[in-house]
Amino acid sequence: MQRSNGNRIVRSSTIVISTADRLVATSSSKLFEMGWTYLFVAGLFEVAWAVGLKFTEGFTRWWPSLWVAAGMIISFVFLSLALRTIPVGTGYAVWTGIGAVGTAILGMILFNEPRDPARVACILLIGLGIAGLKLLYKEH
Repeated sequence: MQRSNGNRIVRSSTIVISTADRLVATSSSKLFEMGWTYLFVAGLFEVAWAVGLKFTEGFTRWWPSLWVAAGMIISFVFLSLALRTIPVGTGYAVWTGIGAVGTAILGMILFNEPRDPARVACILLIGLGIAGLKLLYKEH
């Protein structure tokens, strides 16, 4: 849209469009980062419910079973929120990777599971895969 202002022509629509573009880009970037935050939280709750399974004794203990079920629901809710902005393949791989790494580490700490170098190296490789997916991911 052009308006005449004496001898100058003012293009107000150009300013509005560029401002709107910046606003959309900023909002998109924030949503993108929130998606990764949601995914991280979902992964932490996956670790919580996976470790909690050990305490349910095959879902025969009421309170630990209830906590595991709550952890599962919370984990899935945050995963679904993350998948609004992150592709399902990337999101699921990162989610399960966080769960695998976190559960393995807590298994070593809480349940004295083996800590041999080959096992630790494999856990580190999974961690590197998670980091790689995050660092190499490009927003659409």
